[in-house]
Amino acid sequence: MHPPELDLRLDGFEAADKQTEEAFRRVIQIEQTELVPLAEHHAPDAASYYVLHNAAATWGTPGEPQIVALHLQRDLRAKTFRFAHASLPLAAMAQSWLIHRGCPLEEIGLVPGMGTAPADEATRELEQRLMGDGHHFTLLRSYTDDSPDDAVTIVILRSLDERGPSPFRVLHEYVDADSWTHTLREGGFATYAGAVQWCDDALSGQAPPLPPVQPEVRSAPRPAISLSALARRPAGRSR
Repeated sequence: MHPPELDLRLDGFEAADKQTEEAFRRVIQIEQTELVPLAEHHAPDAASYYVLHNAAATWGTPGEPQIVALHLQRDLRAKTFRFAHASLPLAAMAQSWLIHRGCPLEEIGLVPGMGTAPADEATRELEQRLMGDGHHFTLLRSYTDDSPDDAVTIVILRSLDERGPSPFRVLHEYVDADSWTHTLREGGFATYAGAVQWCDDALSGQAPPLPPVQPEVRSAPRPAISLSALARRPAGRSR
């Protein structure tokens, strides 16, 4: 099965300005033949959303992300376009990035047969959650190892909610080449150093199981005060 060719639907369009033209050439066009579409959606407002696998990344810096999220915006009247993109380690993170930029969640599902399938329900549920709330985290570090028999991706995220009990998250994806499936798991850490140490151990094959994400601790609600109770308070006292 040959991967589908990428069609950016830009025939007759030109970049909105020189800066856009140069940036698009540098980050998209120069490797366009190596960009394989995993998902795409073309909206009625002339915007397009793509999840792409960058096959050229395997020959670049070891560990670099191999997924590209691309958002194209076309001006139909001026026949120009602008774009935004992000290089991300996991397809679900690319989907989240696009959803946060206006792509409907139900329209950016991965094409069946493109890439590995989720190995279990836990993987599916975690990917769905990442698609929905991935913008609540910032990417700190990742490493992608695409070795044919031992493909692994490790990601460290930082929660934007600093009050959470597990502010640092580690995502660990493992690909089973025999079944052509992938397993994704999440762990929670109180410190960045702890997350980094686990990742280093995982890459050396010595990591313990991922610690669970600690549940959010919610403060007990304050008791409600009825109007009748307020009416019974002595006059002139605020408490």
